[in-house]
Amino acid sequence: MRDWLAIRAAATPTRTALVAAGDVMTPSSYAALDERVEELAGRLAASGVGVDDPLAVCAGTRAEFVEVAHAAQRLGAVLVPLDARLPAASLADRLAKVEPAAVLCEARTEPTVVEALDGDRTVVQTGVQTLDDPVESAGKLDDVRPEPFDLPEWEIDDPMLVLFTSGSTGEPKPVVLTLGNVLASATASAFRLGLRPDDCWHVPLPMYHMGGLAPVYRSVLYGTRLSVERRPEDGFDPRATLAALDEADATAVSLVPTMLERLLDADEYAGAGDVEANEADDDDPAARSNDQRAGSGAGVLSGLRFVLLGGAPCSPSLLERAQEVSVPVAPTYGMTETASQVATARPEEAHEHPSSVGHPLMFADVTVRTEAGARCAPGETGELVVAGPMVTPGYLGEGTTGESFCNDGLRTGDRGYRDDDGRVYVEGRVDDTVRTGGENVAPAEVAAALRTHPAVDDCAVVGVPDPEWGERVAALVVPVPDRNGRPAPVTGDDLRAHCADRLADFKRPRTVAFADELPRTASGTIDRGAVQRMLDERSTRED
Repeated sequence: MRDWLAIRAAATPTRTALVAAGDVMTPSSYAALDERVEELAGRLAASGVGVDDPLAVCAGTRAEFVEVAHAAQRLGAVLVPLDARLPAASLADRLAKVEPAAVLCEARTEPTVVEALDGDRTVVQTGVQTLDDPVESAGKLDDVRPEPFDLPEWEIDDPMLVLFTSGSTGEPKPVVLTLGNVLASATASAFRLGLRPDDCWHVPLPMYHMGGLAPVYRSVLYGTRLSVERRPEDGFDPRATLAALDEADATAVSLVPTMLERLLDADEYAGAGDVEANEADDDDPAARSNDQRAGSGAGVLSGLRFVLLGGAPCSPSLLERAQEVSVPVAPTYGMTETASQVATARPEEAHEHPSSVGHPLMFADVTVRTEAGARCAPGETGELVVAGPMVTPGYLGEGTTGESFCNDGLRTGDRGYRDDDGRVYVEGRVDDTVRTGGENVAPAEVAAALRTHPAVDDCAVVGVPDPEWGERVAALVVPVPDRNGRPAPVTGDDLRAHCADRLADFKRPRTVAFADELPRTASGTIDRGAVQRMLDERSTRED
């Protein structure tokens, strides 16, 4: 099997492939994209990247990331997207695990990448290349002279991607995803959501997560347009996203709940359009025409075919708010290990069953198991287990792959149930993972970072409810006592600053409270329920 872009470019060369919102770039046809990817693949080949070689990319969402993804497949390489927000120490750990043949970065990540590789240049064969003008010691990829390369033949079980989990069980794991995993996920998603020749999937999510990367491959398989929004350095800009959606005439977008909330706040015209037109389409929200958006002022979001919403549970109030202004939300449940979606509710189903993420996708076999391993009856809560062709074969170099699987498939670590009609309901994590703004945070990792501060004697880290992020990371800290038994003078700001080069921003504690001792159970373990109550009571105090 040849790479997917080459096949698509041969089939529909003049069809629009890529629109880059906010960049100086005209819409690109599949033929033009194919030419750029061919040249880029030659530059990467000259940089030492070949068949089966890991190619690490530490960059934000941008049009060049799309080209790199396709160039890696053309070379037969394994793409390894790395979180562009990571501090150097965390980045170095991930690079050591994958041992890439080359590392690509951009201007804002180059200093961190160079620091991560400092003193350990054996991690890469040819050093670091940047997609922008160098700001430190990286070479500029555009200055590399392309070299000829052999075209590989892809097999269905060949590794295509390695993505790191968010660390929901402590240490982030490198997930291996095969060509077959990504293909099965894309096929199942198309079966559930449908396809149209004029579809355009807009991507404001980070491409170092599967939610942002999946549309890159799916659009090529489908022969549809992809709209890419280059995110600002300071994060998500809802008004820029609304403008990009409108400019691209997008029909679909993937979001996390926090992003949807902000978009609804920013979409001044949501719900202000043609009431009769909205009511006429109530029975089939997925069939709304883009003409409705252009002619009625009904709001950018309400003109979409669907808003795929995942990464964290969608609250009933947020779903209701979106439905009130005719935004076609499709709640979904997925994970890195399944190449994106496992279950998805179409907008009309979400309206009728707001607490559910819908039925499992085609090929996804979802069962619910008790702690003892027995299958749960409908309505009975247990751990969700997933099997099917979209499920990873395992983790790269990890000894825990066996522990993550059982006879029924992959143990997700998520708690939930299925009703009599087969719909899936997700209730939370089996463990104590904090899910904030679509990211998973392991409390043990945050606590370990806090305990390295000289003024911290002990601490407990939990998630507390947050109206914007779903949950936020909170820490109850016991300061080291001085000679007189008084607590050391340390503040929440001190501890957050201490964590700045140890943890990604979303993992740092937003709420910090102090206590003389941690509440414990009769057996001596930390009483996490009591810690949560104490921190929830002090949720307005972030000192």
